This record gives sequence, structure tokens and C-alpha cells, in this order.
Amino acid sequence: MTASAPVKPGSDLRDQFRRAYENRYTWDPGFSGYRGRCIWQQGEQQVEGRFEVGADLKTKVEGIDDADVLKAVQSQLWEVAIHRVRRSFEQTHGENQFTAGDTDAVGTEVLVSGKGEGDRYRIKDDVVTMVHRHIHGTVVTIFTTEVTNTSTGYLSHTYTSQYADPATGEAKGGRSSFKDTFTPLSGDGPWVLTERVIDTEAHGETAAGSQTFRFDDLQAL
Repeated sequence: MTASAPVKPGSDLRDQFRRAYENRYTWDPGFSGYRGRCIWQQGEQQVEGRFEVGADLKTKVEGIDDADVLKAVQSQLWEVAIHRVRRSFEQTHGENQFTAGDTDAVGTEVLVSGKGEGDRYRIKDDVVTMVHRHIHGTVVTIFTTEVTNTSTGYLSHTYTSQYADPATGEAKGGRSSFKDTFTPLSGDGPWVLTERVIDTEAHGETAAGSQTFRFDDLQAL
């Protein structure tokens, strides 16, 4: 049985979900960090600075005076780093159980019970194609449509993200669409983000917007 094969609702999906979880690309435990130039663009605006992601995954950004841009760049670097942390399946999901829901074009639904009660995923071809998680009093739903395959796992590079109220399901802000570009450092080093384009839909009184983050002149530490 593969993760993309239709399965009977109610079946135990622990092994299939574990395969998809372990198929994600993560940095080796010996990750030493990297640094480079960061560029933020929105319309005609462009701001440049320098950044460093340490072996401890802490980020440092210098040369950007605009507090909002600085926070945005730091946030994107942190998001990338936190998703590259290698934690075993048992560390992350040891207290959860996984049951099959329906299967559609996105993949087979994975219903979580236990510590992560209420969370849901979808998996297809050993890729997590949908994430629906409760985080700090809100719900985030992410759909992945395209991935970059490395020799040691996949990286989601085209996906959407939507935050919502967990009680009512009402959207919190507009849906964001992401397009990421990755490259390996030094040819065969850790894969890192070189560009992220975020397009956000209008919501309420907030207009639609687009911003681009670029990271170049990259060097391993």
C-alpha cells in the first residue's frame, strides 16, 4: 500500500503518515549555518541588508532600519529554519494516533487523535499535501501543490496558507500564496531558500498585496 492508494476510512494510517513525515527535507544534525545578503521588495520599494542563520538556527539581520521590513525578513528566515529542524517521528507525533478519512484529489485525509486532537492532514505519494493545525488559538490550513525533490527528501515550493478562527471557521486575514525557490549551498551542501514570493488576497479593509524576499551571496558558516 502506498500513501496515495485509496484506503478504507477508519484504517490506521500511522505507517503511511510516518513515511510522508520522514520524506520531508531537513538539515543534517551537523548543520553549521549560513549567511548572505537579503533583499525585500514590494512594488517600487526595495530594502537590502545582511543576514546570518547560525548553527543554533537563530537568525541575525543587519542593515535594515525599517522595523516592519526587519521583522518580516527575520520571520521568513525563522520559518525556513524551523521547518528544517530534524526531529524524529516519535518526538513529534509519539502521543498521536492517525486514522484515515476520505481520499480525494489532494490525497488521503489523516485524522489526528491524542495530543494533536483536531488536527488533520492529507498525504499523497509520500508527501504531506495538506496541513490543518491548531496553533496558539488559531487554525492554519496549508495546501501544497508543488514540491522540489532533493536526494534526501522533498521541499514544498508552491503552497497556500489561510488562518481562521477555530470556533467559527471565519478567516483571519486574506489567503496567502507562496512560491519558493531553493538551492543547495556549495553544490552539495544544505538546501536553503533563495527567493520567496508571497501574494496575499484582500480581506476586509486590508488590500491585496505582494512581497518578495531574496537571499543571495550565500556562504556556509
